[in-house]
Amino acid sequence: MSQATAHYDLIIIGAGSGNSIPSPEFDGLSIAIIEKGKFGGTCMNVGCIPTKMYVYAADVALAAREASALGVDAQVNSVRWEAIVDRVFTQRIDKIAAGGEAYRRGEETPNITVYDQHARFIGPKTIEVGGQTIAGGQIVIATGSRPIIPEVYANSGVKFYTNEDIMRTPTQPRSLIVVGGGFIAMEFAHVFDGLGTQVTIVNRSEKLLRFLDQDLAERFNHDVRQRFDVRIGSGTQLEETPDGVRLTLDTGEVIEAEAILVATGRQPNGDQMNLAAGGIGMHEDGRIKVDEFGRTEAQGVWALGDVSSPYMLKHVANAETRAVAHNLLHPESLQPMPHDLVPSAVFTHPQIATVGMTEQEARGQGFDVTVKVQNYGDVAYGWAMEDSTGVCKLVADRATGRLLGAHYYGPQASTLIQQMITVMAYDIDLRDFARRQYWIHPALPEVTENAVLGLDFD
Repeated sequence: MSQATAHYDLIIIGAGSGNSIPSPEFDGLSIAIIEKGKFGGTCMNVGCIPTKMYVYAADVALAAREASALGVDAQVNSVRWEAIVDRVFTQRIDKIAAGGEAYRRGEETPNITVYDQHARFIGPKTIEVGGQTIAGGQIVIATGSRPIIPEVYANSGVKFYTNEDIMRTPTQPRSLIVVGGGFIAMEFAHVFDGLGTQVTIVNRSEKLLRFLDQDLAERFNHDVRQRFDVRIGSGTQLEETPDGVRLTLDTGEVIEAEAILVATGRQPNGDQMNLAAGGIGMHEDGRIKVDEFGRTEAQGVWALGDVSSPYMLKHVANAETRAVAHNLLHPESLQPMPHDLVPSAVFTHPQIATVGMTEQEARGQGFDVTVKVQNYGDVAYGWAMEDSTGVCKLVADRATGRLLGAHYYGPQASTLIQQMITVMAYDIDLRDFARRQYWIHPALPEVTENAVLGLDFD
């Protein structure tokens, strides 16, 4: 092992959520930040934020196409793909990413040194980066995740897209194959269909978004087939054609399109860092092993976010960052990783949001549950939207009035669920919850009010 050329009090590998660690409380420490890509990580550059900017554009375009139900005849005259890309990346995302790196390299943070090459461990708390060897008193690994690419696509020699480059494609494809049945696949299917691309979804199993509560899963899987061409099977061969690509499935079906998006999940990046040399263990699924406080098996080395977390969600990575930052500064009063009541949302059309247990999980754990499925279309704002598919499903403990799970499928789901997240976080008794507050009439939260009132408590 070569002699370290520099020693830092703290080394942070990954400038997504990890870049939030150096608050003013860390000003007295020498810090190295290693980021081989762009500052901001997956969320800022290729994930949460830009995708939702595309989703919103697709929502607007789709609303115009569906406006006839409201007595409004509207149409989308054109989609200026280049203008969308410019708005999202040139005018917003790329400037923020570049500004984040410039800030860390600038006079405002003189205690921080930025390295922009790949990092790999060559010994305990010792890292090789860009031909240099550096060591740290403490190290935080926050290197995120990357797309999973099945061999049939990786070895095809044919151009395919992932979430990391599909939004920057020079032109909008007229037709697109979306491979996958998870939230990334479903969001991009919505984006491109909403903007006018002909979308074909290919998934190896019948059920899309398998993690959903059964009632929501059934509704979504019915509705998605009314909108998209859904094919069941696994790809066996990907070929280039004069007009794009040709995908052959194990069922014998052949699908052609101008482009293909592979969205079959993501895998942690820990396997790229020679972790064994640093004494850092991994789970079989590729996540770095950490204890309840974020500590790896190597003393003084921590991990957070997609590289180690059971939840590949930005709001979880941010919460873990806050916990690890506290633990770095206060080893005498460690805070556990905040993994209770983790909510999630899928920004497809309509939106989906969920927190807590599904009905099946609650019954499986022995709760005497009461359940209410409330239609959006049964409240006045639902009438205004002419909504026929949206539901709020609440799962509660009959004996105690405790909310066990909340599941929304419909417009504004990601916003509506926040009130139920609060109910669960503060353990509010639902038995008098609805009548101890006003519900603005005729706003959409009345869906939640009626769902709560519909629960059958002892």
